[in-house]
Amino acid sequence: MLSQLMVVFGFFALVLVMVYWVNASVSLFDELITDGHSAGIFLEFTLLSLPAVIALVMPMAAFGAAVYVTNRMAGESEMTVLKAAGLSPWRLARPVLVFGVLVAVMASVLAHVLVPASAGKLRLRESEISVSVSARLLHEGTFLHPARGVTFYIREITANGELLDVYLSDRRSVGRVFTYTAENAFVLRDDAGTRLTMRTGMAQDLRLADDTLSITNFNDLTYDISALVAPDGVPGRKARAISTRELLTDTDAVAQELNDRPGQILQEAHGRFEQALLCVVAALIGYAALMSASFSRFGATRQIVGAIFLLVLVKLVESTVNTPVRNSAALWPLVYLPSLVGLGIAAALLARASRNFRPACRPSEAPA
Repeated sequence: MLSQLMVVFGFFALVLVMVYWVNASVSLFDELITDGHSAGIFLEFTLLSLPAVIALVMPMAAFGAAVYVTNRMAGESEMTVLKAAGLSPWRLARPVLVFGVLVAVMASVLAHVLVPASAGKLRLRESEISVSVSARLLHEGTFLHPARGVTFYIREITANGELLDVYLSDRRSVGRVFTYTAENAFVLRDDAGTRLTMRTGMAQDLRLADDTLSITNFNDLTYDISALVAPDGVPGRKARAISTRELLTDTDAVAQELNDRPGQILQEAHGRFEQALLCVVAALIGYAALMSASFSRFGATRQIVGAIFLLVLVKLVESTVNTPVRNSAALWPLVYLPSLVGLGIAAALLARASRNFRPACRPSEAPA
């Protein structure tokens, strides 16, 4: 039974990961490719987001595997044979519990190691590409504002990187407005910085104090745009990218750094443990809901729907306790309430399934 659970879990996890991953990748692809980034950047970003997607779907995959295997064994009378051999619903729950623990271990590795590492790397790469020239300036037919007081426009970008019909307005100087128009331009980068070289154009200098306009025609003009694409500084950390140990031991310091409440930090830290426990809870609820059902010619559709409802109930409890925990750090034990509720539901269902169970007589106890 354990081997069947692991195989089906792998299938469900793969399907769910692909669904979530493709859905997230569509918007990411549109954003990155539109900004002029390469397919390699898109692939890197999708791979960095993969651990978080896997961690998200693992409880659902564990639930689906438990429901599918239990329903199949019941439909093929394997459960009936096992019960006739003297195995109670509690005894049959052991491989499901072991399966849930194995999935929880994998979920723990993701939550405590891989997801924080990938989230930190992803945030760093987002900061790096956000300051690239392509991301900030090279957009056709769009008025851009790469910095406060600066407007930039390009009608067309040719295949060799030439910018056609360029417009640049710089209003950062007090009392003066500089406007540049050019038939074509190129972006050049060297050790000194990034420059925009414009050809065949006009430069206008408007003095607002006396409404004086100076116009200069030029054949070549170089404009320093390093400040427009300069990084805004090292990106700040997010709670998701910080190790669990630091979240638990330096809660107040992390909360001050992130400008969050201590309750939010503790909710993030203990939520990682809770996410792993939910894998065990989901598997047990899926198994127990089907074991508590009586025989029906119409199958176990009603029990499967009921199991889904119970899992949704556990998630509703999780959503309910999140707000109080974030507001008050002293209430962090409430983070584990959904798992306790789920285990209570699974125990109640197994007690109901065992109510009519009668263990088989041992050979030595058989009537003469």
